[in-house]
Amino acid sequence: MTSTAGVAPPLDVPGAPQGTEEPPPPESGRHRGRTGYLLLLPAALWLVLFFVVPFYSLVATSLYDPAGSDFRGYEMTWAFGNYVDALQEYWRPLLRSLWYGGLATAFCLVLGYVLAYAIAFKAGRWKNLMLVLVVAPFFTSFLVRTLSWKLILADDGWVVGTLQLLQLVGEDGRLLATPVAVVAGLTYNFLPFMVLPLYASLDKIDPALVEASSDLYAHPVVGFFKVTWPLSLPGVVSGTLLTFIPASGDYINAELLGSPNQRMVGGVVQSLFTDANDYPAAAALSMVLMVLIVVMVLVYVRRAGTEELL
Repeated sequence: MTSTAGVAPPLDVPGAPQGTEEPPPPESGRHRGRTGYLLLLPAALWLVLFFVVPFYSLVATSLYDPAGSDFRGYEMTWAFGNYVDALQEYWRPLLRSLWYGGLATAFCLVLGYVLAYAIAFKAGRWKNLMLVLVVAPFFTSFLVRTLSWKLILADDGWVVGTLQLLQLVGEDGRLLATPVAVVAGLTYNFLPFMVLPLYASLDKIDPALVEASSDLYAHPVVGFFKVTWPLSLPGVVSGTLLTFIPASGDYINAELLGSPNQRMVGGVVQSLFTDANDYPAAAALSMVLMVLIVVMVLVYVRRAGTEELL
């Protein structure tokens, strides 16, 4: 009989196949799946309560019978004619809102790109301070910031006085109650929404690529459009969306800086809800604006070639 006393146990050789580990019990996988759904539950409830329910209420209200004397008197009659009536009566403020929003977005893109480029590549140790200054206006109420522009653009203010001195406006010229004031207010209030996404994209660009573009392309402008601009397109798309969507639905700037001739669709919806108590028309106009913006965004994102942002 062979004795095994004194025989050393087998050594564990690195890389050698060890015994196969037992797979985890199926209960642990199901437990992890349930945990994921439980973590999603608060966000799902939030979306249902504060998006799905209000959206359903808005759609239902837009189809109520407009002949009701008050909200409680409305009946669901599937009155799709409310949309036709809203477009026929309020198409001018609707187009004006899209036009003002587009102009403000274009100005924000030009100003915001220059500022974001300076912060990303030229600010150096002042980068954090400049970013704080970009978001500093958010520390003040939106209404207060817009009212400050009303003081700046007042008829007896220094801006109008300087323009009159330079003979850019007449002696009785003014800026308030004009499209210039409304677009200027929109541009100022929504500029940070453009700067931050642009900075996030520009800051990710390797400076070596910019230097290489200077070697490959003789003129800096050519290098910018060949290298920097394409690499910053995700920020451009995100910034324009974040700026255009709220600017088109804004009504504070047109209400405080404009006149009835510059009234935007947001002011019309607010007036229909609170003053005229015409809930079906207000809901229908809101739905029309929402659908128009969604269609424009989808077309824009598709044409920009960044469908992954969706």
